Amino acid sequence: MTIKGVLFDFSGTLLRVEATASWLTAAAEALGVVLSEAEVAAYARRLEEVGALPGGSTPREVPPRLRSVWERRDISPELHRSAYTQLTRQVELPHPGLPAALYERHMLPAAWQPYPDTREVLRSLSERGAPVAVVSNIGWDLRPVFRAHGLDRYVDAYALSYEHGCQKPDAELFRLVCAALDLPPADVLMVGDDRRNDGGAARLGCAVHLVEHLPVPQRTKGLLPVLDRVG
Repeated sequence: MTIKGVLFDFSGTLLRVEATASWLTAAAEALGVVLSEAEVAAYARRLEEVGALPGGSTPREVPPRLRSVWERRDISPELHRSAYTQLTRQVELPHPGLPAALYERHMLPAAWQPYPDTREVLRSLSERGAPVAVVSNIGWDLRPVFRAHGLDRYVDAYALSYEHGCQKPDAELFRLVCAALDLPPADVLMVGDDRRNDGGAARLGCAVHLVEHLPVPQRTKGLLPVLDRVG
């Protein structure tokens, strides 16, 4: 199999969302709320337990009343916002505006940091003439994040679940993006951090390469092996 194009997941693959503590601090500051270090640590720990930060830790347990919304959260902006703000509201925060402020914060480019080898890998693929697409289960437009970090020049297409009403591992999302790159699935490599969701591309005939969903400092060369697989 000759790989001619590459699909990348977004969160935990190309970029990683900021730590929960900095997410909380930035959202609180936007509201004029000052928290002590101890308060930040305590609230952040609780927010992580409930899985309130998109792209962060997964919920320890999704409340029964939220399960339907949670399972479908990436097929529309409304469901995505509802799922995460409701998870956030499980935590008794010191300001009523924080659930909304926290949700808004996670969509800002400043809340995301590329992995150390992201730019190098995307640039190398571009220089080789290998088209690249971003395939993400997400409820908002991530293109501004790529533009702000100077990565959009390397991306030829985006397949965002909320724009198509379907989400990984549904083969339809992968089919749509392969068509956008004008490549058959057999010539495409899917790179992601989720065996179930990103691995769904294999059912369409794509090759799959998995990376670890780690904080940015802990994964410096996770994407570099992709270059060895592209002909």
